[in-house]
Amino acid sequence: MSSQPPVVLTIAGFDPSGGAGIIADIRTIAQFGCRAAAAMTSLTFQNAAGVFGATHETAKSLLAQIIPVIAEQNIVAVKIGMLPTAELVSEVARLVRENHLPAPVLDPVLKSSAGDELMEPEAIQSLVHQLLPLVRLITPNIPEAEVLTGAQISGEREMRSAAAKLREMGARSVLIKGGHLKQELGAGSQESGLAEAVDLLNDEGEVSVLEGEWIDAPPVRGTGCMMSSAIAALLAHGWDLVAAVTAAKEYVATEIQNSKFKSQG
Repeated sequence: MSSQPPVVLTIAGFDPSGGAGIIADIRTIAQFGCRAAAAMTSLTFQNAAGVFGATHETAKSLLAQIIPVIAEQNIVAVKIGMLPTAELVSEVARLVRENHLPAPVLDPVLKSSAGDELMEPEAIQSLVHQLLPLVRLITPNIPEAEVLTGAQISGEREMRSAAAKLREMGARSVLIKGGHLKQELGAGSQESGLAEAVDLLNDEGEVSVLEGEWIDAPPVRGTGCMMSSAIAALLAHGWDLVAAVTAAKEYVATEIQNSKFKSQG
């Protein structure tokens, strides 16, 4: 067995505060025993309060970051995060196709945790038509899935329909994260007063409902980055998708739980 850890390439935005984006990706990838390589799509100006601006890379500058890396290293998995412009979406799709990169885990970052728009409308259309058919998994939260499908999601039934629609749109597999549905799902699925955090995975038509205890904690930035990066790292180790998603969900839950303890300390 090789002593070298597998290399996971993250293509995402840079958050100088370290709460999300490439820094969160690298931290997570390392936690799962992989080595991270990274290419920046956007330099954002943000903290926990919001996003105050950004300078986006061009297709040329993104290409210049990635080509030397993939020429030198064996990329075993790819995670894609913030792609703010249609130009960058098209370039990433071309890079994946022409360089035979592993089918990526795509976290469609449409807005920041504070609600700031991070992706142009034209970029969203390019993502659907050019990038979606190339990915191993797309991991939208509820608002992102609603934007991508045009359908309102208020419970597990709508999550199933949205995942199926995204597969019809070209996605191989879909993980819809249900963290935004605590009130709706909790009201019908409480036992002993405990609400649930329910995610839904449609893996090439096979549906798994992943349940976990809802953690009442302050909002944690970067959970989508952590989830998608953890999945990519576990795929790099050869895990099957259901096991990778389950372990990633547990990891993110632990991070949220730890943030709760820190906020109370």
